[in-house]
Amino acid sequence: MLPQQFQKITTNGVKGMILARLDTGPAGWVMALAMRVTSDQASEDYAWLGASPALREFIGGRTPAELRENSFSISNKDFEGSITIKSKDMRRDKLGVISVRVNQLADRANDHPAKLMSALIVNGESTPCYDGQYFFDTDHVEGESGTLSNDINFDVATPTAPTDDEFAEAILAGIQAMYGFKDDRGEPINQSATEFTVMVPVPFMGAALKASAILLGNGGKTATLAALKGQININIVINPRLPWTTKFGIFRTDEAAKAFILQEEQIPDVIALGEGSEYEQLNKEQLFGVDWTGNVGYGYWQFACLVTLT
Repeated sequence: MLPQQFQKITTNGVKGMILARLDTGPAGWVMALAMRVTSDQASEDYAWLGASPALREFIGGRTPAELRENSFSISNKDFEGSITIKSKDMRRDKLGVISVRVNQLADRANDHPAKLMSALIVNGESTPCYDGQYFFDTDHVEGESGTLSNDINFDVATPTAPTDDEFAEAILAGIQAMYGFKDDRGEPINQSATEFTVMVPVPFMGAALKASAILLGNGGKTATLAALKGQININIVINPRLPWTTKFGIFRTDEAAKAFILQEEQIPDVIALGEGSEYEQLNKEQLFGVDWTGNVGYGYWQFACLVTLT
């Protein structure tokens, strides 16, 4: 029997470590901002139906309304990440080294949807969504909605370094804009909204966190907006993938429908060319990989607002 310090690490043991780490799932903000859809084909078609009519007084019988429809599709893509571990390290119980590499691989897989969705957010001012307009745009129009903008400006003294109070007011301006959005029948679409995620680049981290405290009456130099406490919940997400220096995004998160779509053909799958495989015999190492098939896309622009400090 091998000494305790040289107990062998098995292929199944490494797979188990990867799977356990993958069970933690994507970044929490991804699931807050995206509708998760299971896919079983190369692409999925989405028919975005228009809003249902408001109730009317029952006079002269029923008058059913037809729903306006917009259609688009999201194609799945294949992604993979792989590492190799020397067979001698598996035999020599290099558990500390192996677990670090395994956890990094699983963390990369878990973070992949956040990476894809961050790119969507960054490109929102130049990429069309279901209505043919850019996702963040100043002239969305659907039916009787009127012209609506989810791409607004807010004046501050120094756009790259707003004060805490200025940032609080900018957040409020974005939320106020969202409350004014109407559906294709001219009805308010966000009238019941109570939860918002404010996503900021790293340079705005301090101002955003302090602004949230000001808005919710939990601190700050002036709690002038404390009336929001108990009425609106604001979550701050710091996203290092945002290259912005004067912008941040606000997203409604308390609706079943969301601003984005996370489409998955399969959950991350672990691949192992392990002990006894031809690969190991030829290379004296074992290969472990994570495969993920899916994609992301834009959902409802009405649940998002980009704020640019000017």
